[in-house]
Amino acid sequence: MMAATPKVITIPANPELVRSKAVQRQLRVAAYCRVSTDSEEQLTSYEAQKNYYTDKIMTNPSWTMAGIFADEGITGTSATKRPEFLRMIRKCRQKKIDLVLVKSISRFARNTVDCLNYMRALRELGIAIIFEEQNINTLENDSELLITMLGAVAQGESESISENVKWGIRQAMREGKAAIQYKRLYAYEKGEDGKPRIIPEQAEVVRRIYDSFLAGQSLRMIKDMLERESIPTVSGGSEWSIAVVRGILQNEKYCGDVLQQKTFVNDCISRKHIRNMGQLPMYLVPDHHEGIVSRDTFNAVRAEFARRSAGRAPSQKAAPTGRSCYSAKYALTERLVCGECGTLYRRCVWSKRGQKKAVWRCASRMDYATKYCHDSPTLDEKSLQAAILAAINSAMSQKAVLVAQIKDAMHMELAPIPGRSMCISDIDQRLSELNRQFQELFNASKEDGGYLKHTDDFKRITEEMAALKEQKANLLELQRNDSAANRRIQDAVNVLNAGSADITEWDEGIIRQLVDTVKVLSADRIRVYLRGGMEIEQTVETGR
Repeated sequence: MMAATPKVITIPANPELVRSKAVQRQLRVAAYCRVSTDSEEQLTSYEAQKNYYTDKIMTNPSWTMAGIFADEGITGTSATKRPEFLRMIRKCRQKKIDLVLVKSISRFARNTVDCLNYMRALRELGIAIIFEEQNINTLENDSELLITMLGAVAQGESESISENVKWGIRQAMREGKAAIQYKRLYAYEKGEDGKPRIIPEQAEVVRRIYDSFLAGQSLRMIKDMLERESIPTVSGGSEWSIAVVRGILQNEKYCGDVLQQKTFVNDCISRKHIRNMGQLPMYLVPDHHEGIVSRDTFNAVRAEFARRSAGRAPSQKAAPTGRSCYSAKYALTERLVCGECGTLYRRCVWSKRGQKKAVWRCASRMDYATKYCHDSPTLDEKSLQAAILAAINSAMSQKAVLVAQIKDAMHMELAPIPGRSMCISDIDQRLSELNRQFQELFNASKEDGGYLKHTDDFKRITEEMAALKEQKANLLELQRNDSAANRRIQDAVNVLNAGSADITEWDEGIIRQLVDTVKVLSADRIRVYLRGGMEIEQTVETGR
């Protein structure tokens, strides 16, 4: 028996009802405007865009105003940096907008990926974007291909503008024109001549930071000192950071120089700042303005940073010297050396019957027992300090001899390097002469048309110039190292000259200035190496 055909009742459409609803409901229309700079001409365009879209939406009886979203003086290469644009997208997702009007694709986005992503997101919501200049409606089928092409053109324009701006900035750098951000530069303000001008009270703080660092204090200790004394930051705040203190110590502007292109922007889309590690040339302008600290002091700080970083390792066991990082609390942490294995000693606190006692032990013995170091002694801190003070005081009795030795060391540092007869001025003079020769040869070769005839001469000149430039760079580096070493030696001389006949109390700062190394020879004997080369063997009283 056949199954009965199901009965279907058709309900006809009511086009009049649909038409009446469409007539009753107005489209909620929004407009987006953007200008990329704060110049007067662009601000005029910005206001004109807002007025134009306000009139256009309000005079159309089928439309109702859903808002004018306008970003002023903001780049179009990144949507995340345009707050009004993001607010408009948020309202679209909340179904509060039906149609978006934009002057052109470049006003909407200069990033092809952003442009397509937001266009597709709004199209999925049924929201059209009308680009008036190109006469494109994103709900039409062929719109995405056109937008992709025009968006790529807009992005290419941004990339071209970016490259032109970069070229102009780098050309200014080559000419020695320095662009300085004063907003974050402590102790300087812009002077009437356009160059940095010192702020006296903040300059004193900078000098204290440099002196404290060279005296052995850590970055955290300097930070705590600044906060303890309620010294305001560059923005007027009360909290300093270690990064800010490090930045002051490593910023060449405080010795009067300006180093440009320390960072660079890889592309105009991501606008990510990358540290220049040699990918691009840097431009140094020496003596650009008045420095707060001397160049010798600045170079001494660089040398101190390098010294503190030497031997740094992820853990104490992985460190070749037994030290994982710089310690500013105790001067002996990086000066007390085991005479047997050469590893640094480490400070420990023993507790016995409720009493605590500070001792110093070989780091190798602590980490590996007697595997590498067999007989290194444990030294009581008070006895060790007393022995070191006794050694220093014995040298103080021969202060004139010790100062003479230190000055001799300074003269050795300043002595010319064997085999190097040319100074920097001689090199510069010779380079100028070679440049002149090169230009004359180049002009002569153009006249007779014989570039190939002068190949050997061109090669000889360029090779000599390259060798001289390398020699000049090496001499400059040696000068920087010498000035840093001389600064430390001069500090030791100053401490000796200003010191009394006897040092009765242990002072970490004085020990850092005077003592280079202390080697543990046995449980009752140490050898103290003072800065300048003097060696003193001293008995350690073990009964203390």
